[in-house]
Amino acid sequence: MVESADLPQKMDGKSFRKLEPELRQELLSAQLEMIEKKAFSTLIVVDGMDGAGKGESVARLYEWMDARHLVCNAYGEPTDEAKARPRLWQFWRDLPAKGETAIVFGSWYQRILREHVAGNMDDKAVGQELARVRQFEEMLALEGVLVLKFWYTLPKDEQKRRLEKIGKKKNVARHVLADWAALKNYDKAARLGERIIEETGAADAPWFVIPSQDAQYRDAAVARTIAKAMRARLEACKAKAPAPARVVIKRSEAGSPVDTIDLTARLDEETYAKKLKKLQQKLSDMSDHKDFAKTGMILVFQGNDAAGKGGAIRRVIRPLDPRIYKVYPIGAPTDEELARPYLWRFWRRLPRKGQIAIFDRSWYERVLVERVEGYARPEAWSRAYGEINEFEHELTDFGFIVCKFWLAISAEEQLRRFQARQETIYKQHKITDDDWRNRLKWDKYAVAAGDMIERTNTDHASWTLVSSEDKRHARIEVLKTICKELKRRV
Repeated sequence: MVESADLPQKMDGKSFRKLEPELRQELLSAQLEMIEKKAFSTLIVVDGMDGAGKGESVARLYEWMDARHLVCNAYGEPTDEAKARPRLWQFWRDLPAKGETAIVFGSWYQRILREHVAGNMDDKAVGQELARVRQFEEMLALEGVLVLKFWYTLPKDEQKRRLEKIGKKKNVARHVLADWAALKNYDKAARLGERIIEETGAADAPWFVIPSQDAQYRDAAVARTIAKAMRARLEACKAKAPAPARVVIKRSEAGSPVDTIDLTARLDEETYAKKLKKLQQKLSDMSDHKDFAKTGMILVFQGNDAAGKGGAIRRVIRPLDPRIYKVYPIGAPTDEELARPYLWRFWRRLPRKGQIAIFDRSWYERVLVERVEGYARPEAWSRAYGEINEFEHELTDFGFIVCKFWLAISAEEQLRRFQARQETIYKQHKITDDDWRNRLKWDKYAVAAGDMIERTNTDHASWTLVSSEDKRHARIEVLKTICKELKRRV
């Protein structure tokens, strides 16, 4: 464990008052420049021993920093809203925008600590959880978040003394009994704390251990550490960015998965009508089943422009209760979304259990449009495959069903549909200049789609490749796949 600042661990009032103006200036000036530049956001994780003064330390930061650009997100027992979604959802939802600072009080580590101390999580499970947390923090750092983690420590006898003092106060808004339980398990919690710091401390998300016997040292050390880290990141942002690395992706000798799709599949109108009615009724029945409330569904539609994603989605939602689903058409990110990691806008749209989220285009635009059009640097979109796989793994581990569809048509059929849209008044809104420009890059998009399917076709979230040359065939294939996946759970 490494201490965070070269300050004396005992600090009398006179020394602290002398140092305070300097600390405040360091911290505030770094924060104000960060607000102005908007090059990154700062996430301050506050964790450690009960009774160590974490709340007092946060209050001091509010006093010394510009509180208009500082928020403290405190997490206790998960709310019903949080329980209905994957465990990291509430932390993703509250990520600060670039230029802003957020304090995480009761972080993603608290669940691991509580469950391990209670005997509900063994050492192996702890290791798996810490590995997932490490991936989460690494992605935040790569997406421009300055992650600073503080672990507040106290000797056991000092913690006992403080809790006794707290317990004597009247009308204390604290869970004192829970704190006493923590004291009872002090040794076990301390050992896990050391393991957490050892296994999740890294250059891009470091831990700073704060001895908290002396409140003035504690607050001075935290403030100086944050100021130095912000200043170092600001200086790094001023340095010239390195040239993007060339990304080489090994491709299967069998060719792109997109090339294997049989575009000759057809369905006559009479057969289509019968199958559509039967499958929509089956979907309606399964979504009404009591067991559906124990799961949830995420449907992802990707494909060539004009491949019929919207038509397929309309056939899926027609038999459903409108209260259980929501369709998200995904376009270019807004300024609010660009100010945060790219997966943020999808995490915040996740459904509750018992509901369905339908994405008309999705997080896969990172490795399609953003790759082909150059909106994302090569090192960013190339690492996105692994980030997306981990994201989807979290969804399925939580109990969601994830169905991903690639709807494919030929270049000739796309041209025919583009022309039809231009000639039909009520379809003209579907065709844009971007559609025509993207068509000129057909081959590049085909390569990107092939790489995407190969690298994100996993056991927990596989791709269904659908020939959409005939729209009737495509719609039935989509419904069949959804019903098949639901049948496994309902």
